[in-house]
Amino acid sequence: MKPKDETPKPIRLIAAACKNMGIGKDGRLPWSLPTEFQFFLNTITAVCTSGKKNLIIWGKYSWFSCPESVYPLANSLNVVLSKKLRSVPKHAHYVCEEFVSAVHLASCPPLSDLIETIWILGGTKVYKEALEHPWCDLIYLTDIMADFDCDVFFPNFDQNVYRKQIKFPGVPNEIQEENGIKFRFQVFRREGCHKKLQLQ
Repeated sequence: MKPKDETPKPIRLIAAACKNMGIGKDGRLPWSLPTEFQFFLNTITAVCTSGKKNLIIWGKYSWFSCPESVYPLANSLNVVLSKKLRSVPKHAHYVCEEFVSAVHLASCPPLSDLIETIWILGGTKVYKEALEHPWCDLIYLTDIMADFDCDVFFPNFDQNVYRKQIKFPGVPNEIQEENGIKFRFQVFRREGCHKKLQLQ
């Protein structure tokens, strides 16, 4: 049962995964795809209403693996998940020990009126928790159409629950190629989630 002052917010995952669903190796992306990375940045920083912000949730390892050159992210507040960090890292705004605490931060005063969307940037454990949350409605998962050696993987999810969209607003659906690597943007929508968000 949610707290009375909690306002549901859409929770969305974003990642790029190769053929074996790998998303990283040694704390870095195994591929160099500037166009795909720019799409990622544009997606997580987009807001529909001027003055609103998105809450970006990062696992600790995902946070420290991100190039410092991307900060500051427009229209964004960053929360890092960690049980060990005792201070907020540079460029971040909050530290939370648990995923549910970060969601609560975005959905309760004083931030609930400011936050538009909650974006999940990994790693695997954080993605799993987000996929199971009732507010999760979309997965943006770029299909890297090649094999790479990875040590971090995107979790399996039920594609009868999260259904692949043939077309999605603002997302190119043709196969792209950069640096000799083919890739394709994909969006999966959770069946019936928008109705659930309205009912809670």
